[in-house]
Amino acid sequence: MSKSLRILGIRGVPAAHGGFETFAEYLSLYLVEKGWNVTVYCQEDGHGKPWTDSWEGITRVHFPVSQTGPAGTIAFDLKSTLHAAAAAEPCLILGYNTAVFMSLLRLRGIPCLINMDGIEWARAKWGSMAKLWFWMNDWAGCWLGTHLIADHPEIKRHLSSRARESKITTIPYGAPHVLEAETTALEQWGLQSGKYLTVIARPEPENSILEIVQGFSSRSRDLKLLVLGNYDRSNSYQASILDAASDDVIFAGAIYDGEIVRAIRYHCLAYVHGHQVGGTNPSLVEALGAGNAVIAHDNRFNRWVAGDCAEYFTDAESLGVILNNIDATMIDRMQGGSRRRFQDGLTWPQVLSEYELLIATHTK
Repeated sequence: MSKSLRILGIRGVPAAHGGFETFAEYLSLYLVEKGWNVTVYCQEDGHGKPWTDSWEGITRVHFPVSQTGPAGTIAFDLKSTLHAAAAAEPCLILGYNTAVFMSLLRLRGIPCLINMDGIEWARAKWGSMAKLWFWMNDWAGCWLGTHLIADHPEIKRHLSSRARESKITTIPYGAPHVLEAETTALEQWGLQSGKYLTVIARPEPENSILEIVQGFSSRSRDLKLLVLGNYDRSNSYQASILDAASDDVIFAGAIYDGEIVRAIRYHCLAYVHGHQVGGTNPSLVEALGAGNAVIAHDNRFNRWVAGDCAEYFTDAESLGVILNNIDATMIDRMQGGSRRRFQDGLTWPQVLSEYELLIATHTK
């Protein structure tokens, strides 16, 4: 059995960008501890030749790219794939955005497991050409991958329309179990533990940020709403959110400090999750790991992740009704449900051990 793995499709480790980077960091460290040789490809800004270094026992191959945005990502993915093809070691690809490049690996007979992420081409934020590119790569990933990983049963259902079911394994995203956190980080916003709600999401229509702010701001409350993320009035949607906010809504900006975000989650009265599309969203799993009461948009993705003890809304009005009726008994019930759901297959030890077994099985 091969004990080597190359991870592609992310910006690099340690994590500094998003959920896939965080997952790659946890998985890489876990596998190294288990005796695996792990290589992670890292995207750097600028010009020059690639270089290699080591971090926490993980081999990192850095590729500088001069392009920015999607063009830079495509260029980086192509360079990474060509390098991995030459190395001829098993690969784990995170996301299908450039899955067509996987043909370079398959031509060499290299085993390729691919986490197919969400249904990216269905997101409203993309234009027609971007949607076509994602749609084509969705198919390419299903065809070219040695084995497909879905992070949610509904994603597996979608992939089953493109590949045989035996080729697909469902493994959700994981999160750390948060049992304590300092309150010092809350002082900069004048917040008290248990006296605010939290929203952590990109300011996009499909994440229901406007509905959340409208529902919260529909009446005066003895609570604050802390919204993380960057908001700019030059963006019409973001401007509408800012205009809808009452004085009790706090826009904290984008925060990447893990300790601060952990404290924000742990001490909030409830976490409000507005994502309407996608599979197992990392932010929602992290809320469960912190034992948060969860108020989520009502859809098949969120209901599977958050379970029966969460409260669900469909629009600003229904969210307002939930907030109007919230009390200590409801919060206790919701928090208990979140803790039980988290322990039922969403902890990092459970998720990472499933990944190791799957990788080992399909890289023999």
